[in-house]
Amino acid sequence: MTSVPKTSAPMTCARWFVVQTQAHSEIRASQHLERQGFAIYLPRYLKRRRHARKVDTVAVPLFPRYLFVAVDMQSQRWRSVHSTIGVSRLVTKGNEPVAMAEGVIDTLRSREDASGFIQLDPMPSFSAGDRIRVATGAFADAFGLFEGLSDHARVAILLDLLGRKVRVMLDADMVVAA
Repeated sequence: MTSVPKTSAPMTCARWFVVQTQAHSEIRASQHLERQGFAIYLPRYLKRRRHARKVDTVAVPLFPRYLFVAVDMQSQRWRSVHSTIGVSRLVTKGNEPVAMAEGVIDTLRSREDASGFIQLDPMPSFSAGDRIRVATGAFADAFGLFEGLSDHARVAILLDLLGRKVRVMLDADMVVAA
């Protein structure tokens, strides 16, 4: 995988703005923006992915199709962001870019681990007996009751299948509150 510029330090008068990228072009857009002298921030996290009975971990953007760019409006030509390879547009209100609220980037950075990945809440905070819904997989859209957690990031739920309760073990990211 290509090395990704995670963040660059913004200039002193720069403010953070949101850039919408083309589909799956966050890395390409961030590289081209950095070549133009802009500081960028592309928050990513590690996602478990299942494919063909294999489970692996991949780095994915926290906000797909979006990244943050620091622009000094007095010294940098912010309109060049629009024509950057991989960029769809700079988020604007009318013709002016909309600056991010102070502290948003600092809050995101505070959730990063030593490798620079955002740490998400790893396990759902369900209590025994809570009603849940299976979001993906073979039991998608089935409702059940939360029974407990296992040691391997899996949850035990009781599904009502064919008129009786059946205990099923699923990945924690496959279930949501009902």
